[in-house]
Parts: sequence; structure tokens; C-alpha cells
Amino acid sequence: MLKTLIIDDEPLAHQVLQHHLQDSTDIALVGSCYNATEALRFLAQQPVDLLLLDINMPALSGIELLKVLHNRPAVILISAYKEFAVEGFELDVVDYLVKPVSRARLLDAITKVQRRLAAVSLQSEPYIVLKVDRERRRFLLSDIDLLEAYGNYVKVWQGEQVTLVSSTLKRLLQLLPLQQFVQVHKSFAVNKNKIVALENEQLRLAGGQLVKIGKAYKSGLASLFLTK
Repeated sequence: MLKTLIIDDEPLAHQVLQHHLQDSTDIALVGSCYNATEALRFLAQQPVDLLLLDINMPALSGIELLKVLHNRPAVILISAYKEFAVEGFELDVVDYLVKPVSRARLLDAITKVQRRLAAVSLQSEPYIVLKVDRERRRFLLSDIDLLEAYGNYVKVWQGEQVTLVSSTLKRLLQLLPLQQFVQVHKSFAVNKNKIVALENEQLRLAGGQLVKIGKAYKSGLASLFLTK
């Protein structure tokens, strides 16, 4: 859910945006500010994910606010005038809406914000690209519970979802960080962060899987548990 702040000097504009968003499960309206100075004070106390920002405001405009704002969240600019759009996009706003703003247009802009934030999050998380059938697919390392050898393929377990990728287990482990993945059996490797418990020579994982420990791998796992 996006923590959202409305900044506009017109009370009617606040009412319109609040009405458009009242049924949205993606937005949490955390505040309303009526000028840039008030907004700066608010943001110093409570960071947000999204600004719905008017341009034409007294003293300090929306554009001027963006230029002085540090740690800027995602921004949707809103104005009665089209001519500020280029300057707005130069400041990396996600979208530019012209008043009167329709509900459909506002929700479309919010979808763009969600896509951008998801892309940033994905880029910041470690991942590996693996061949699945005839395509290459990205897997976040934090999503992988278990790797299971299956001939010249590997079953990648993500919770209850299993994906067959074209690689041997040995080759795949060479591509993965040793500090995160450990081989526990000739046919299995696990994400260390997903280990919940050691039970009767089996590992219980966060996804519910029970993985048998091979004799050759016991000593390494013992030291792992001693350091946890």
C-alpha cells in the first residue's frame, strides 16, 4: 500500500482526489497539505511513498518544491495547465495529470507508480537468470527455498511452486553465492536463510519442505548450525 500525501492549495482538489481514492486498496492517504512549506514540515516528520502534487501554489510552486526536496518519493504532478509537463518530466515525475482529473486517469497514473517502484525493488534485490523451456527467466534469490537435481535439469522450489530449469545442480551452484546456498545432499541444495530447523537428519525449510541430509554433508551443516 502506497503512503500518499496530497499537496494542493485548493480544498476542492483535495476532495476530488480523496473521492477518487476512497475505495482504493493500493493507497493509504496519510495527509493533506495546502502549501509547499506545510508539505516540507510534514515530510520531515513522516516520509511517504507518493506525492499527488499541484504545481500552481502561492509562495513556492510544486516544481520549486521538487527542486528543494531531498529523498524525493514518487511524484504525480497535477495542474490546470499543460505547459509545465516538460519541466515536470525533467524532474523525473512518474506522470502529469491535467485538471479536472478523472478517476480512471488517476488510477492509471498510480499503476505507473507501482510498476516503477516494483522495478526499483527488483533491481535492488539479487537475482539469477535461468533457462526455462525456450525462454530465460529471472529468479530472486530470496524467493528460492530449495534446488533439487533432476538429471540434466534442476527443480527450483519457491514455496509450493516448482520450476524446471535447464542446468545441472553442480553448474547452478557455481553461479550462486556460497554464503547463501549450501549443498546438503548429492541431489539437494538449500537457501540457508530458509532453514527453520534440523530434525532427525532432515532440514525443515520455511516453505514446508523436508530435505534429507547426505552423510557427506553432515559436518558442514553442523558448523552452520553452530554459527546460527
